[in-house]
Amino acid sequence: MFKKPFEFTGRIHRKEYILSVILVIALYVAFYYVFYFLDEYSEEFYSAYAVMGFILLWIPSSWFFLAQSTKRCHDRGNSGWYLLIPLYVFVLLVGDSDYGINKYGLNPKELGNFQEMNSIGKEMQN
Repeated sequence: MFKKPFEFTGRIHRKEYILSVILVIALYVAFYYVFYFLDEYSEEFYSAYAVMGFILLWIPSSWFFLAQSTKRCHDRGNSGWYLLIPLYVFVLLVGDSDYGINKYGLNPKELGNFQEMNSIGKEMQN
């Protein structure tokens, strides 16, 4: 799970995508409260560090989320550009993946990946 999480190629299944969404949300919530308390109980000097810290957190976590979402789009047989469709993320959360191999790679659940195995022992047609 989470193999090459920052790359935009390949496919991931729904379980890994849901875990990715939960991880990003939990990270944002945790750091929101940390930065909120830093800002609340410190001077302006520390609040500048809080803003910089949040920006430094936002960049890699957004990249991670976009990469995982793109791979989930690939699992459904769609381009990553489908993420521009409003509320398409909900389709990624509940939609089923393509069966077998598609143009983005093997099925991560390994369902239908080896279709040539079904033809063993059958007569070949010329």
